[in-house]
Amino acid sequence: MKDYEYFKAHRDELIEKYPNKFVVIKSCAVVAVYDAFMEAYNETVKTEALGTFIIQQCVDDDSTAAHFHNSNVKFA
Repeated sequence: MKDYEYFKAHRDELIEKYPNKFVVIKSCAVVAVYDAFMEAYNETVKTEALGTFIIQQCVDDDSTAAHFHNSNVKFA
């Protein structure tokens, strides 16, 4: 949740710096930037554990939702 709060606090700055890009945020810092969500996800999980980062698109749209990745998903 802290990473999403970081995104919200720096949203305008990130949108200006990375328009329409997908940023990977971990420990309240941008650790990578990608053109596509799946690229961001596939590359990040190679080095980072699920549940330790978020991927957020930098768009000027208040309805943008955070993408949280958690390794504690259970399937029925």
